[in-house]
Amino acid sequence: MIRSDAIRGHLDAIILRLIYEEDRYGYEISKEIAARTNERFQIKEATLYAVFQRLERKELIESYLGDVSHGGQRRYYKITKLGRAYLRETIEEWNEIKDIMNIFMEGLT
Repeated sequence: MIRSDAIRGHLDAIILRLIYEEDRYGYEISKEIAARTNERFQIKEATLYAVFQRLERKELIESYLGDVSHGGQRRYYKITKLGRAYLRETIEEWNEIKDIMNIFMEGLT
């Protein structure tokens, strides 16, 4: 299991990437993160909703209520045009970070 502080600075990008693929609701996002990482990383609900609030304040995502399903309405999140631009920049930055880290970490096991 990965330490949460090792990935904390990248949560915005992870969530934006998932919402970029399709509009999603919170529980769906947390399950998708766990599934894609083979349970090596799980996001806590409080952390997830704090990220949603931050991304909405920055106008990178918008939320809306979906249809009533299984007893209630789900709040879905969708990426904005500004969010897409931010995600592209974040991906470019991530590729630079990976290149730099590989310079120092390659060959060590």
